[in-house]
Amino acid sequence: MRLQTRLILLIGILLFSTIVALTFSFERLLVDTLEKDIGASALMLAKVVAEMDVIQEAFEADDPSAIIQPVVEEIRRETDAEYIVIGNRDGIRYAHPVPDRIGKEMVGGDNEQVLQGKSIISKAVGSMGPSLRGKTPIYNDRNEIVGIVSVGILMKDIEESAQSYRNRVLFFAALALMVGCGGAIWIASSVKRLTHGLEPKEIGLLYQEKRAILETIHEGIIAVNREGIVTLANHTATMMIDPLEETSVTGRHIQDVIPDTRLLEVIQSGEAEKNQEMIINDHIVVVNRLPIYDHEHRIVGAVSSFRNKSELLRLTNELMQVREYTETLRAQTHEYSNKLYTIYGLIQLESYQEAMDLITHETDIHQNLIQFLLQEIPDPIIGGILIGKFNRASELKVRLDINRGSTFKDIPDSISRNLLVAIMGNLIDNAMEASLAALGSEDRWISVWLSDKGDDLRIEVADSGEGIPASSEGHLFEVGYSTKGEGNRGFGLSIVHGAVQQLNGSIAYRNAEEGGAVFTVSIPKARRDSYDTGRHH
Repeated sequence: MRLQTRLILLIGILLFSTIVALTFSFERLLVDTLEKDIGASALMLAKVVAEMDVIQEAFEADDPSAIIQPVVEEIRRETDAEYIVIGNRDGIRYAHPVPDRIGKEMVGGDNEQVLQGKSIISKAVGSMGPSLRGKTPIYNDRNEIVGIVSVGILMKDIEESAQSYRNRVLFFAALALMVGCGGAIWIASSVKRLTHGLEPKEIGLLYQEKRAILETIHEGIIAVNREGIVTLANHTATMMIDPLEETSVTGRHIQDVIPDTRLLEVIQSGEAEKNQEMIINDHIVVVNRLPIYDHEHRIVGAVSSFRNKSELLRLTNELMQVREYTETLRAQTHEYSNKLYTIYGLIQLESYQEAMDLITHETDIHQNLIQFLLQEIPDPIIGGILIGKFNRASELKVRLDINRGSTFKDIPDSISRNLLVAIMGNLIDNAMEASLAALGSEDRWISVWLSDKGDDLRIEVADSGEGIPASSEGHLFEVGYSTKGEGNRGFGLSIVHGAVQQLNGSIAYRNAEEGGAVFTVSIPKARRDSYDTGRHH
């Protein structure tokens, strides 16, 4: 059964049951109240008749009925009483609406209490049928009970009066039931519209799917309503905001969770903000903020997604490595093509000795470099990037010297080779650009020194460029900042800085006395809880 049908039936049944119960309760209360009021009126009339002097004095006469009957009948016609019966202590009637019954015994069996001096209201079957009666004793001037007054209203008359009220109650009950059924249909339709026609099972499944999706993505997701109260936060967001998970993020105000947030400004302006940087718990994150609209295009909240910048840098590093490998292959292809053409030309010129010398020279250079790398830098990934950069430098006519005192054997497995490659590759590329950009320099060179001595790994890259200008202090590692003009620049050193931070290391730079810049990176072999960055000039 669909949700809409179930809602209509449930609300209809509850409404019907409530209205029926209230109707019968009200009808019973109405009848009881009507009988009580009529009984009280009958008793009041009986007391008035019993206290009339003419009635009391008539009991001393020889023929009380002749005096009482006309008086009582006049009173009965002037009131709503069905009958007024007066009898003596023995229950013999002195007055009755039916004259033939005068002188006969009163019926009903409810005179005992009255003869004891009590006024009562009772239900009994009299000579005229079932009736509601008010009875009271008649006293003489000596305060003796000499008779009984009984004022009665037939139960069928009371029932007729109650029926008129009952019909009104039933009419309003039926009207309320119809209105309630219409309201039930409207509520069910509204619920269906708000749930987009989905059944509870489907809504539950969608909720579970949404939670699963939010928890599996690597970005932090946090949503707030128009008042700034957090309504949703996935596990990634919670861990970034409160790593110890001491308190729940949901239900708190966004200013208490992220003081520097701009989600409230997005709610006010309705304008999205994309790829913005901010700091959350000492982590630099890249944030996107979007307003949330309802079906009437009103802003009802905002949602923010954010990701640790270091993760983005890691992805950038991987892309950079692919680019480096591609550049390395291209450089090697270009370099060896030139040398093969040279050797081919020497052979055609029959300059065999020169061809042999060239082959021997090139072989010696690469063999010496390869032997050195295999012996002192055995890691194939690091060795591969150094050979690639060596060939690229040779193509650009820049001398790349790998200090023969270098050794890079003791590299812990916990240190990412990809991050080391990102650091070396970008520092060498930066040095190569600086050397090529130096004005009036014929001897362009780059020096690389690697060391695994002690507790730290050290990487030092020097160049023959013009050095680091003073205006770059404090900006060198910012994303997009470059001293080489506009264009797709300013990312290399920021990538290096991010990789060094992930390895809990430090990076320093200075200008060498003979010119050029020197960058030194220190990476602890054992993990530390924090990292330091420094600058030296």
